[in-house]
Amino acid sequence: MTSPRTIVITGASDGIGAVAARALAGPEVNLVVVGRSAQKLAPVAADADATALTADFADLDQVRALAEQIREQVGAIDVLMNNAGGTFAPSLRTAQGHEPNFGINHLAPFLLTNLLRDRLAAAGGALVLNTSSVGNRFGHVDLDDLDYRHRRAFETRAYGTSKLMNILFTRGIAQRWVDDGIVSAAVHPGPVATSFGRDSWFVGLLYRTPLRHLATITPAQGATPLIELANRGADPEINGVYFDRHRANGRENRQAHDPKLIDGLWAVSADLVGVN
Repeated sequence: MTSPRTIVITGASDGIGAVAARALAGPEVNLVVVGRSAQKLAPVAADADATALTADFADLDQVRALAEQIREQVGAIDVLMNNAGGTFAPSLRTAQGHEPNFGINHLAPFLLTNLLRDRLAAAGGALVLNTSSVGNRFGHVDLDDLDYRHRRAFETRAYGTSKLMNILFTRGIAQRWVDDGIVSAAVHPGPVATSFGRDSWFVGLLYRTPLRHLATITPAQGATPLIELANRGADPEINGVYFDRHRANGRENRQAHDPKLIDGLWAVSADLVGVN
């Protein structure tokens, strides 16, 4: 009898994360869903027969506690779907004082994934799937000022930069952890009409008005590429690949393949969160 696959999904309390959780659930899956709100997460966990864990990714201490809770629940992870995040006003700061797009969208999943590396390796073939965005094309990574302390932070640029970092992180995993049988891919799910941007004045305004219906897709449509990739699992053909929805090798920021940035972002991030 084969063991059930273990899938961990962050940002699962609503939107594409909730859709993916319900779609991937089943008797052959040991599902762990993570969200910021226990109240919002509860019905998703009930529908998917999943273990529900809560953490606010604006606080890296909560991310560390989450990793310990996941480690207590599972011995191996087949799929880690890093889906939590959003777009945030750069004037805000996380619990550790980071610019929130950088801290929540990049540092938090970077820390969680590193803390779960041995559980991913234990699967004998695992996938780390990072939700990125077409917005990565508007980003620019400056390794000397990741927190925008010495330059002005525009919201669209800060968000796009964090989504570019998701791709750079994906390629860092692909290069470093291949001997552990760990594959990583990044995906732009599309312009999904969800609670995305709830902490942003500008983007949040657009997503709360009828304008959102002119250029957005449903959470069910947005979740489809994540579900398909999760079902592919540790396929070497997708290692390090950025998907624009279902299309491999989507259009990217020209920094996305820069080996110095891939290595540099990993090194700086590891130092900031205290992992090797």
